[in-house]
Amino acid sequence: MMAAVGASKAGHQVVLYEKNEKLGKKLYITGKGRCNITNNSDVEELLKNVMQNPRFLYSALYTLDSTSVMDFFESEGLSLKTERGNRVFPCSDKSSDVILTLKKFLEDAGVRICLNTTVQKLFCEDGTCSGVVLKSGGIKRADAVIVATGGISYPSTGSTGDGYRFARETGHHLVETVPSLVPFCVKEDYIKELQGLSLRNVVLNLKSGKKKLFEEMGELLFTHFGVSGPLVLSASSTVCGTFLQVDSNAPNANGLTAQIDLKPALSERQLDERILRDFKGFQNSFFKNSLSKLLPAKMISVVVKISGIEPEKKVNEITKKERQNLVRLIKAFPFTIEGTRGYNEAVITRGGISVKEINPATMESKKVKGLYFAGEVLDVDAKTGGYNLQIAWSTGYLAGISVSE
Repeated sequence: MMAAVGASKAGHQVVLYEKNEKLGKKLYITGKGRCNITNNSDVEELLKNVMQNPRFLYSALYTLDSTSVMDFFESEGLSLKTERGNRVFPCSDKSSDVILTLKKFLEDAGVRICLNTTVQKLFCEDGTCSGVVLKSGGIKRADAVIVATGGISYPSTGSTGDGYRFARETGHHLVETVPSLVPFCVKEDYIKELQGLSLRNVVLNLKSGKKKLFEEMGELLFTHFGVSGPLVLSASSTVCGTFLQVDSNAPNANGLTAQIDLKPALSERQLDERILRDFKGFQNSFFKNSLSKLLPAKMISVVVKISGIEPEKKVNEITKKERQNLVRLIKAFPFTIEGTRGYNEAVITRGGISVKEINPATMESKKVKGLYFAGEVLDVDAKTGGYNLQIAWSTGYLAGISVSE
């Protein structure tokens, strides 16, 4: 849609082929249905949050930065707001309003929108892309073609890898794809006992052997398969592909261990003092009943179980060593990552068309004239927080305005 905006602004006649029954099906589910349009940051900050090939995006982001994206939507009548972490949302909290804004612009600009229309392949001759072949039959000729088909995450929205196939068929090299911004599957059963519990302001650590890969504070959710939530999605963008290889039949991890600091505001000494104070109020109680002021109710039985302290041991009989072990457990609550939930639950796809074969100043293929690629189909991705949609807007718009007659 943003590529069509750019191309129409550049004075071209534009046809948008959409295989779904409506526009923006994937956009509709972004940000839990609220649509995190962008991140209200300058270009250098945006680039810091790009995980793959940030320098490739330099021209695209400077052509259409987050301020320009916000200006575009607001000038088209969509009110925006900036929330925690500079995340930008429509004031209505409805992603459908973002889609309607784009649709209205395209219709007013005279863009012809063809819904329920599947492109079978690109039509190329003599090293130039000069149209598309539709599944329903027939060649639709054009002076240029922009492929903006997304990756293979959430295939139910139409992201079924068509763009990768088009790229391969036209001689482009693909970097292996993996799911990213995706929940983790966890080995330990006690994690699954915590299903439904959400923790805020905790610190998640990930390690491969002794090597620390990730450490960040945020929000985390326990599920029936492991862990999810913003903190986990951010962590996955660091480890997916490099340290975490996922086989669709048998997920496995390269010795990835995780720890949660449940009380990051307290040092071990401060936490020990806090536990001692709590224990004074539970002197004659069983250990299993002594943690109600310290931990969420759902966590208590799990922490008691893996603490090594007898559940029915009297609090006043707990040794200093046992208490110190409890402190370490709360500061480093452990589990093992076995894999990810795969493309069906991945926010984005990492990998895709090699950026070495794309001109970063125009998004045109270096291999085929008149062929442009934009968005997630390229080997670029970023952390959660509006950055990936910003990449989509910027690369799409740059491709659109770069199309030459």
